Formats: sequence, structure tokens, C-alpha cells
Amino acid sequence: MTKISEALEDFNPWWKGKFSLQYKDREVYGEMQKFMKMPQIMALTGLRRVGKTTLMLKIAEDFLNNGADPRSILYFSFDEFDDIEIRVMLREYEELAEKKLEEGRYLVLLDEVQKLKNWENQLKTVYDVFGKNAKIFISGSESLFIKKKSKETLAGRIFEFKVEQLSFKEFLSFKGIESKPVGLHRRELLAMLAEFSLTMGLPELVGIKDKEIIKKYVREGLIEKIIYRDIPKMFRIKDVSVLQTLLNIFIEEPGQLVDVSGLAKDMKISRQTLANYLNYLEQAFLLRKLYNFSRNRKKTERKLKKFYPALVSVDLLFREDDVSKSKVFEWLLINQLKGEFFWRDQYKNEVDLVLADKNPVPVEIKYGKIDVAGMLAFMRKFKTSHGYILSKNIEENRKIGDRTVSIVPAFKFLLR
Repeated sequence: MTKISEALEDFNPWWKGKFSLQYKDREVYGEMQKFMKMPQIMALTGLRRVGKTTLMLKIAEDFLNNGADPRSILYFSFDEFDDIEIRVMLREYEELAEKKLEEGRYLVLLDEVQKLKNWENQLKTVYDVFGKNAKIFISGSESLFIKKKSKETLAGRIFEFKVEQLSFKEFLSFKGIESKPVGLHRRELLAMLAEFSLTMGLPELVGIKDKEIIKKYVREGLIEKIIYRDIPKMFRIKDVSVLQTLLNIFIEEPGQLVDVSGLAKDMKISRQTLANYLNYLEQAFLLRKLYNFSRNRKKTERKLKKFYPALVSVDLLFREDDVSKSKVFEWLLINQLKGEFFWRDQYKNEVDLVLADKNPVPVEIKYGKIDVAGMLAFMRKFKTSHGYILSKNIEENRKIGDRTVSIVPAFKFLLR
């Protein structure tokens, strides 16, 4: 196994020479900037390959550009070092870089920290001992705070930022595509939204259109690592193949209504095991759960739920039939809009997405034919006056009594 000292040299090229990073701006980085001067640990969570490590290296580059001593900036990834302790690595660093963490100012970047056993208490100790001298960042490709103990241990010591898959705005920026005024660039933006779906929001897939490359990248770079390595390390999994089968169900058919008892019976596993496996996939950011909207929270929890995968079947992405295109269109928009609620009543009236802040806003997603029946049923029930239908390319307002339904091209809605 590579020695810690050798890994430290490899991880920190700025110790020996100039360092520059090919970085494309991310929205979350602007949010993080506001908290840079605060003493708390800053935690980045999110799906594998969404850019957490790049953001950490950007932070290192910024510190260097602001005149920091290169050897006072420490980056270490525990992805392949899950059997060591943070304090052991820090001792190696101090010896190698001839530094003392009790003296001076430091930037400490700890990647994939959740791989370590008892990482919360290890990190608490490091923060309590060195926090006055070091700004600490950590990352995790599973939810770092699934365990109540983690939150309690680090209460008051940490701020969490979720690094999402690329937004459509970020994708256009990565590509160098002008989007304003939207009306002038309508045809280009329509084409770009279709190309964007091929990336699944993964930065390294921007510009890649080869089906086999995308399939191999997603399968080997993400899904297999998460299903067969990350989740089993975090949770006790009896049969990893069942977890893979479960994920495949949603990857092939995004947006399914799930009756946990019925699905468990079909898969020949217990209801509790299925509920646990769904939770594991959520905590690994592979699955998004939508609740059936109700103003009564207890009713919301009891009703059927919908699940959308973070990554969809690559075969589905490349199919040319309208049914497949419609599924991909809906999946993309639900994830882009960070869906939390849908709505369906006993008469099977349905709305794909409910944006629920103080006042619920119904949103329907229609790749083809425009149908307002479900939208109007929702508006009558919840006494709302305005709703949206996201279309492929149709734009108009429909006034129905005292209610307005705005039909908006999806690319335009995403660029609001």
C-alpha cells in the first residue's frame, strides 16, 4: 500500500511547484464563499463525480493566490486510506512539511472522510485542538449525517453544503454557450437541453456524446463503486445484488409510484429490508424521493411515494421513441428542480411536481400533448390561481376562469 508520506506528496503538488486548476464556476462555490471566514468546519456532500474534489482544489488554489504558504495547505483523500486515523496522517504531514499545526494558519482539506471509522469523533478532536489555527473542509459521497450521532458529535462545529449535479445554467457556462436573451437563442437552447440530458449533470461528461463511453463511465465510475463498495461499508447489506436490482428498477423506469409492501413481496424480501435499501440509495444520493403533497404532514408521510434516480439508464437516454423521450424529459426536470412533492388524488388526477414554499405551485411536465385536467383539479382543491406546464417548445398562457396556466418551454423555465 502507498505510504501516507508518498500520498501526501502526490496529493499536494503545490508544495514543490506551481499549481493551476482547470475550473469552471459552480453555483455552490458562491454560497460557500460567504462562510469562508467562519471558524466552523465546512462539509461538502454529494454524489460521486459531481465535483467535490475539484471544489476543494479550487479552495486550495484561491488560498495560494492570496499569498498563503504552499506548505500550510494540506489536502488528503481517505478513499484508499480507510484504515488510518486523521491524527496519524496529520503527524506525517507535520514531519514531512516541517510544520506545527499549533503555530500559524492552515487550510486542511479532508476528502471522503466518511470512509474512516468513528470519523465524527476523530474530526471533533482535530477541530477542538487545531480549529483556531486551521480552516477545515471535509467531503463525503454519502450523506455524512445519516447517523444522529454524527450531528450530535459535531453540533455547532460544522456547516454542510450539498454539491448537486450540474444545473442547466452551469452546463451552458461549461460549454461557453450564450443564453440571453433567451428568445434570440431559442433553437440553440432547445438543442442544448437535449445534449445536457446525456451528461446526467456529471461535469466530466460535458461534451461526451458517445453512448458506450457514457455507459462505461456511469457503470464503472459511479454505480458499481457506490453499490458494491461505498454502501456496503456504510451499512450492513445482506445481498448487494438485491440493492443493484432495486436501483435498476428506477433507472429503467424513473418516477414510479411505490407501494413498499407490494414491491417487497415482488422482490421476495421483507418490507423493512426494502425500506432500508431505499434509504441507503437515498443517502448515497442515487435516489430522490417525492412525497404526495398534502397540507397535512401526517397524510403526506402515509401516502404512496415516487422515486426518481439521480442517473437514468443510458439505453433509455439514447432511445428515439416519444415514450422514452418523455420519461427522460420528466426525470431531468424533476431532478433539476430538486423535486420534493408530487400530487395524486383518489380519482388519479395527478401533478408531476409541487413547488411548495408557503403557497403550493403546481408544475406539470409535458414533452408532447398538453393536458390541463390534473392541473385544474389541483388548483381547485388547493385554491391556487397559477400553475405551470413545462413543455418541449410550446409557450402560451391559458386563462381558465380566474385561473392561469402558463405553458413554458423547459429550457426557459430552468434559466429563470
